[in-house]
Amino acid sequence: MNPKHRHGGTNSTNGSANGTANGPVGDRSGSSSAWDARYAEAAKSDSSVWSFEPNAFVASILDGFAPGSAIDLACGEGRNALWLAQRGWEVTAVDFSRVAVETGRARADRLGLEVDWIAADVTDWSSPGLVDLIVIAYLQLPAAELASVIASCAGSLEPDGLIVLVAHDLDNLERGVGGPQNSAVLTSVDSLRAAAADLEIERCEQVQRPVGDAFAIDTVLVARRA
Repeated sequence: MNPKHRHGGTNSTNGSANGTANGPVGDRSGSSSAWDARYAEAAKSDSSVWSFEPNAFVASILDGFAPGSAIDLACGEGRNALWLAQRGWEVTAVDFSRVAVETGRARADRLGLEVDWIAADVTDWSSPGLVDLIVIAYLQLPAAELASVIASCAGSLEPDGLIVLVAHDLDNLERGVGGPQNSAVLTSVDSLRAAAADLEIERCEQVQRPVGDAFAIDTVLVARRA
C-alpha cells in the first residue's frame, strides 16, 4: 500500500483563513497511521476532521441527478458518500485510513444509511464493477499519479457514467488562500483536461471557493464516459 495517499476536506464549519465547510485545509500528505491518529482524536469528541456537510461543488453539480451506483474515492469520513446515500445512491466509499472508514460507517449507521465502506489505498484499488458516478474530492497526488487514478476511474464507469473531481488549483499558491503549498500535488485545467482526454469533458475550469473574507482557487472537472 502506498503510504502517501492524500485526501482532503475541512475542519472548519464557519470558514477561516485556512478553510470552509466546503473545502480543504492544508496539505493532506502523510502515512495512514498518522491519519488514523488524527481521525481517532476527532472521533473522541464526536467531531470531524473535515466537515459534516458535502463539498459545495459536488452538491451543486449532482443535485437533481437520478440516483444510481457511486464511488466516493478518498472519502475521508464520508461526507460526500453520506450525502449521496441520503439521496438514494448506492455508494461505495474508499479511503486509506481505517479509522476514517470506521467513523464513516458509524455515522451511516446512526443515519440509517447503507454505504459500502472500504479501507484501501485509492492508487491501488479499483472497482470490481462498473458504476454510474465517481466523486474525487481533494485527492492530492502528483500529476502522473492522479492521471493514473482518473484513467482507472474512467474504466470503471458505465456508459454515460460521470466523474466529478474537485482539486486544489496551482494558481492558488499565488492568487488564493489556504490549501497545500506543495506545487507537485496541485492541479490545473490543462493537466486535468489531459488526464481526462479519453472522456467527454463537460466542464473543466477554475472556481473560487469562499474562505472567510477571501477565496481559494480550485479546479472542477466533470467528465463523462461515452
